[in-house]
Amino acid sequence: MTTPQSSASTSKGAVAALVAAFLGWLFDGFEMGLFPLIGKPALQDLLPLKDLMPDAAKVIRDQWFTVIIAVFLVGAATGGVLFGWLGDKLGRVKAMTLAIFTYAIFSGLCAFVTEAWHFAGLRFIASLGMGGEWALGVALVNEIWGGKNRAWIAGMIGAASNIGFLLTGLISWQLNASLDIVTGWIHAMGLSPENTEYLLHNRAWRFIAVSSALPALINFFILVFVPESHKWEEEKKSGGTSHWATMDLMGVLIACLAALVITYAWSPIRAGWITNPVAGIITLVGMAVALWGYLHPIRQYMSRSFAAGSVNTADRSAIMRNLLLGASLAAVALLGTWGSAQQAAKWASDLAPKGSNLPIIDYVVIATALGAILVTLITPLVADKLGRRITYTLLCIAALASALGFFQFNKPFTGDSTPLSLIISSFILGGITASFYGFFPLYFPELFPTSVRATGQGFCFNFGRLIAAIGALQLGNLMTLFSPDKIGALQAAANAYSVLSCIYVVGMVLVWFAPETKGHALQ
Repeated sequence: MTTPQSSASTSKGAVAALVAAFLGWLFDGFEMGLFPLIGKPALQDLLPLKDLMPDAAKVIRDQWFTVIIAVFLVGAATGGVLFGWLGDKLGRVKAMTLAIFTYAIFSGLCAFVTEAWHFAGLRFIASLGMGGEWALGVALVNEIWGGKNRAWIAGMIGAASNIGFLLTGLISWQLNASLDIVTGWIHAMGLSPENTEYLLHNRAWRFIAVSSALPALINFFILVFVPESHKWEEEKKSGGTSHWATMDLMGVLIACLAALVITYAWSPIRAGWITNPVAGIITLVGMAVALWGYLHPIRQYMSRSFAAGSVNTADRSAIMRNLLLGASLAAVALLGTWGSAQQAAKWASDLAPKGSNLPIIDYVVIATALGAILVTLITPLVADKLGRRITYTLLCIAALASALGFFQFNKPFTGDSTPLSLIISSFILGGITASFYGFFPLYFPELFPTSVRATGQGFCFNFGRLIAAIGALQLGNLMTLFSPDKIGALQAAANAYSVLSCIYVVGMVLVWFAPETKGHALQ
């Protein structure tokens, strides 16, 4: 019998879980927004390239910008499976604590890098935690709350990460507008003028990176107040969690190495014998290996569960089918985001007149984040009314239109004010392309039973990031196809981002092969 005291305790635990997961997603978004915001000034410091012409130096920095984003996405793909596995085996709360600690500490360490590859390495480790935290928080909150609240919860998940993304823009904007005050504060703390200059030089990118270590403090709250998922506890009591084996993680390691080899094959530091055709072959082989490796723990788990009689053949087939479809749907959205929308701030900064001090990057980051917060809150409610497949199709249509509009209709401007059309189109682009991240927290938990939910949705969302990484690495080749020496680097980049945005057309078709889960309770 449930007593009033136990009911109140359960209610408090549910609220605590939601608050903890919300903060985790918020700072997850802060960390994701970090590099698009500080990447340009950071690479200017880490790759001065004074012996090259400005245009040639910009090309190399842009290549490194894309490589660091790709490495981040590979790490997130690996972390989604790794921490999802930990969440299904050890519990959602323990794994989420470790994920948050990982992404916070290693993001903070980015402030002290001296080489571009140092930045890439630390972003890779940090992204392991970022990829894991998303899947774990979604599983925990959906299992604790469930029922009719799930659409609102999904909207909050999507909005939280975009509030974090908004914070990066606000902090950078206000920090650079108040450098004298911040300098005084740092001096008052006893830091030398040399170290102060080190932290605040070139848009204070190192100082902003240091601030990204603060989310590690959330873990104290999680460990004290957040209860474990009752559904996972029941799964543990039934013996289902014992079917996860540590040795299966070897497949994840192999998959991660294959993904990193693909990244290297398209990077500016690749060996001379790796031409584009060779890189293409490496990509095809590497993708096959990565798919096998990331799926290995789930396949092994289901084999053991089948032998124990807890999973039947139909369940195994449905889970595997949903894994592949979910990953493909996520890949469409993530490639659209990272291949175009995440490039928006950096691209738009080149629209301003030469020598302009307008904080275009900050304005675009803030506008896209505000749009994303609003639309991600609304999207799950729309999906609950219209159904999952129709909603996803409409999102793809709108995302394609917003990306093409942003990159093809915004042009270089003169004067000392930012065009209102740039801000409005940034708001629309951010809102529509981010809408999927309110949709997936509603849809993905419905595709899997409790026993594999964290690992399954972690694979779907984050393997999509790997495909997005490979797509993003093709930006340099796409730009070359558009003859930047004839039409200019800015227009060539706009055309390349527009082409990548056409991936949404694939999503419009693909979603109709996925199951419609409107009105279905969690398994």
